[in-house]
Amino acid sequence: MPSYDQSALSRRAFGGAVGAGAAAAVGLPAAAEAREQPFRAAPRPSGRRPNILFILGDDLGWADLSSYGSPHIKTPNLDRLARQGVRFTDAYAGSATCSPTRFSLYTGRYPGRTEGGLAEPIADRSVGLEPTHPTLASLLRDAGYATALIGKWHCGYLPDYSPTRSGWDEFFGNFGGALEYYSKLGLGGEYDLYEGDAQYKDLRYYTRILTERASEYVARDHGDKPWLLNLNFTTPHWPWIADGDKEESAEIVRRIKAGEGGALWHQDGGSVEKYTQMVQDLDRSVGEVLKALKKSGQERDTLVFFASDNGGERFSYNWPLSGNKASLQEGGIRVPTIVRWPARLDGGQVSREPVFTPDWTATLLEIGGARPDRAYPLDGTSLAPYLLKGDELPERELFWRVRGERALRRGDWKYYRGKGGDDQLFDLHADRREQADRARDEPELLAELKAAWERTDAELLPYPAAPTR
Repeated sequence: MPSYDQSALSRRAFGGAVGAGAAAAVGLPAAAEAREQPFRAAPRPSGRRPNILFILGDDLGWADLSSYGSPHIKTPNLDRLARQGVRFTDAYAGSATCSPTRFSLYTGRYPGRTEGGLAEPIADRSVGLEPTHPTLASLLRDAGYATALIGKWHCGYLPDYSPTRSGWDEFFGNFGGALEYYSKLGLGGEYDLYEGDAQYKDLRYYTRILTERASEYVARDHGDKPWLLNLNFTTPHWPWIADGDKEESAEIVRRIKAGEGGALWHQDGGSVEKYTQMVQDLDRSVGEVLKALKKSGQERDTLVFFASDNGGERFSYNWPLSGNKASLQEGGIRVPTIVRWPARLDGGQVSREPVFTPDWTATLLEIGGARPDRAYPLDGTSLAPYLLKGDELPERELFWRVRGERALRRGDWKYYRGKGGDDQLFDLHADRREQADRARDEPELLAELKAAWERTDAELLPYPAAPTR
């Protein structure tokens, strides 16, 4: 191992330094940090395969939960989930925007391995997740799981692409990247709420509908089958409309129907206060689904995962990270991540291991007893030995690529090139804000990480000549 890499042991030693000083260093409330212990696996008999409830928020920033340091957003349900499970401080999305991260989750591979993953994000009907590509859902279904996706798909449009063509038995939600929360009008002015491949009319607030559907699914009698539910909220993605904001909704609908391009982006709306309402509504909604899960008697044997699909947008709270959604700076890709599985994981723990979206695909496939397709090798590393047995994670590199930016993390070191074209090097252990460029001090390490990034990049599909819009 190179001398300039921080070992997993040193990271855990840092993780053990709880208290006010350590909490201040990572931007967390001291009281919350003091209740957590560094992660330690507690090996137990394997028991039954778990149900999997995989919840994604949409454009939720790393510090938008009170358990991650937000001073003004209150998220008691997600904070409780963190206390009951493992909270990851150095967890990342597979990309910096919506659909590429979803590609990386569903395939377990870098987005750039597929044509649809090159769109950042998908905005038309020309590309999508090919139905022939194995997915988390199709592989788990082959292993005996019931599968469902409720909420945002954003991996292609009908007639060629759909969750029901890619391994999910059931789908209820929207195909596009955003929709108006009441009317369900999408970016092109089309109505975008579907059950399966057929439109479904419901003009209530979208987050309420998804919460009801998910609560019904987890409470359902699935017989002897374990189940996978991908629950993809659109909250707190724009437009900035909270439950009850019907006048603001009507005005956006009027502008959409008048042919105003970009009306749904809501560039002239929103506020920190409105965003706070939306995040707190997401927290309440997750709480309702978890309450239904507990009432069903399946809580102990259900692995619950919560994260965001990428970093936060314009009203998000990302301190102390730099950058937002669409950037490969930490604020664009580092996301809040919580895992709870009462049967196998102790609660009140925090892990500082660097992990990213494709790792969770590999992990869930191993835990669910599914075999990856050797024709489509995974880019993620299964975390099951680390989480369930206490094995050390192997030295590895986390890779990202978006048009105009590149990043790679090895241990505590991050190689980054932004749109300015300069190669930079950051020690995230000492400088998670990415302000102290160590490139001049560590030229050999910089060259090594740059070469590692370029080796992986050479394996991926090239971007098309013009951006996909």
